[in-house]
Amino acid sequence: MSRSILAQSIHELWGHGETLPAFHADVQSRPHLWPAQATTSFRFDMDCFRGTRTAARRLELIEALHYLPLRGAIRLRDPDQLYTLFEHWQHQAVPLGLPDPERYYLGRLVARSAKDLVKKHDLKQRRYLSTTSMDAELALVTANLALADAGRLFYDPFVGTGSFPLAAAEWGALCLGSDIDGRALRGDGARKTLRGNFEQYGLLSALGGIFSADLTNTPVRRVPLRLRGEADAAEAADGRRRIFDGIVCDPPYGVREGLRVLGVRDAEKTPWVVSKGILKHKYVPPRLKHS
Repeated sequence: MSRSILAQSIHELWGHGETLPAFHADVQSRPHLWPAQATTSFRFDMDCFRGTRTAARRLELIEALHYLPLRGAIRLRDPDQLYTLFEHWQHQAVPLGLPDPERYYLGRLVARSAKDLVKKHDLKQRRYLSTTSMDAELALVTANLALADAGRLFYDPFVGTGSFPLAAAEWGALCLGSDIDGRALRGDGARKTLRGNFEQYGLLSALGGIFSADLTNTPVRRVPLRLRGEADAAEAADGRRRIFDGIVCDPPYGVREGLRVLGVRDAEKTPWVVSKGILKHKYVPPRLKHS
């Protein structure tokens, strides 16, 4: 649950019902849940989904649970147990002026998710963005699907401003990235850079490195992908092993950012530029029309 982004929390069900009498009867029918929590500190909350309650009514509903044999201290901050009275209201219950919800639930908090990371990585608060910066929630979910974790090496070949490596780094992975546009990597050369984004979230130690490259002519060495186990003998023979544990990326789709490759259209008319023995590249927009 500590890795979940799409869920919010898990609660142990202590009772439910469509009406308050039915709800309290169901809670009282589960006394086997009470002894283990009888002496721990606790707090009660209310969650009115699609509805609303006044502070006085909230207190009244919570105090109606006085029959629970909870002898521990009431602690508003960091209690050992958090109990929540959930109310599920009908759609548009507030404008319709409905007096009661459709169903009541009582739950003991078991675990919270990592959903707060979505707020932490909110693009509105990020220093350095581009028009194609990936939504924080989608980037974190993608990194989860790719099993990003401590001790693993991840790579984004279309890194841009670093949304996917940031998400993978949040789970502890060491990240590398490349992009055809070196300007995206450099930013303003000060705070608004890909490196600056890692610094903003305290994840700089997880940034393994970045470089400018065209994926159609990548400097990353090619290694045949084999199933683990099948690869051992072949890799031992030729000394090759898979480099990355995962590749997370958002391939360019040419809608908000123009499609580009490195090279020259006609080497006879526009020869390659060589400086200090190094072949220099420039952008060549392909002749493609967006559908």
